[in-house]
Amino acid sequence: MKSSTQKTNLHARNKHRNGYDFKALCETYPQLSAFVQQNKYGNDSIDFFNAAAVKALNKALLLHFYNLSYWDIPENYLCPPIPSRADYLHYVADLLSKSNDDKIPSGKKIKCLDIGVGANCVYPIIGVAEYGWSFIASDIDTVALDSAKKISDANENLKNKVEFRLQKNSSQFFADILQKGEQITLTICNPPFHSSQEEANKGTLRKLSNLKKKTVTSPQQNFGGQNTELWTEGGEKQFILNMIQESKTFAKSCMWFTTLVSKESNLDSIYNALDAIGAYQYKTIPMSQGNKISRILAWTFLTEKQRRTFLSAQFFFKV
Repeated sequence: MKSSTQKTNLHARNKHRNGYDFKALCETYPQLSAFVQQNKYGNDSIDFFNAAAVKALNKALLLHFYNLSYWDIPENYLCPPIPSRADYLHYVADLLSKSNDDKIPSGKKIKCLDIGVGANCVYPIIGVAEYGWSFIASDIDTVALDSAKKISDANENLKNKVEFRLQKNSSQFFADILQKGEQITLTICNPPFHSSQEEANKGTLRKLSNLKKKTVTSPQQNFGGQNTELWTEGGEKQFILNMIQESKTFAKSCMWFTTLVSKESNLDSIYNALDAIGAYQYKTIPMSQGNKISRILAWTFLTEKQRRTFLSAQFFFKV
C-alpha cells in the first residue's frame, strides 16, 4: 500500500501531518482494508463520500494513534475528521504554554470543558493521549453522552480522566455544568454551523457538488451528524455570541475560553461582543486542513500574571 500525500498544513505535532499510512492502519484495524483503493494519483485512499468508509478510517486512526481498544458511534451521529480535531488541541496547548514559560502543561490538573462532546468523544480521547489532560464532557443529547461514556468506560487510559455531565438547558453552556467554585483551565467547542436544517442540507449539496464536480441532489452527510450537531437557531455566529455573553459570569472560573469559528465574516461581530463584555484579551488562531480554512477564537478575563499563577500553583480564585 502507498501512503496518501503529505498534509503539511497541519500542526507540527499532529500525528496525521504526513498523511495516512493505510498499511499500518489496516494492520491495526483490518476491517478498513475493505474500503481502501488507489486514487487517480496512485495513492491508497478511501471514498470520503462513503460514510461507512469514513467511520472505518476514523476508528483505525483512533485505535492506532490514541491508545484505544474500543471506539464506535450510533448510526447518523457525527464522525468528525480526526486530523483537524487533533490540530485544535495542539494549538490550544501552545496557547497554554505561553503562560508556562513556553512549556506545554500536561497532566490531570489541566482540566478542559468540552462543550458538546458528541457521541464520538474525540477531543477527550486525543487530549488524554497527547497531554494527559482531564475533561468534563457536556452535551444536551443523552444518546450522544451515553455513547461517549461507553467509549470512556471501555478504554483503560480514559478511566478517571473524563467526567460526563448532561446539559438540560440547551441555551446554556456553563451554568448547571460547572459546579460552584469549580475551576477549569480551558473550554473547547465545535459550534453547529448552520441556522436551520434547510440551510444545512443546502450547504451539504453545495459541498458535495463542488467536490464531485457534478450536481448532487441527495444531502447525505458523509461525516453524519444529528440536527443539534449541524444547526442551531441563528447559526454559528449567534451560538458563539451567546457563549461569550454567558462566559462573563464565569470569568474567574476558566483560564481560556475557546471555540472554533468556521466563517471569517462572523469575526467582527464576535470581536465587538468581546469588547462589550470586557474580555481582558482575545486572539484568533488560524488553522487549516487541505482546502478547508478555519480558526480558533480564544478569550480570557485573566491577566497574564493571573494565568501564570493559575498554571504554576493550581491557584483557585474565590468565586
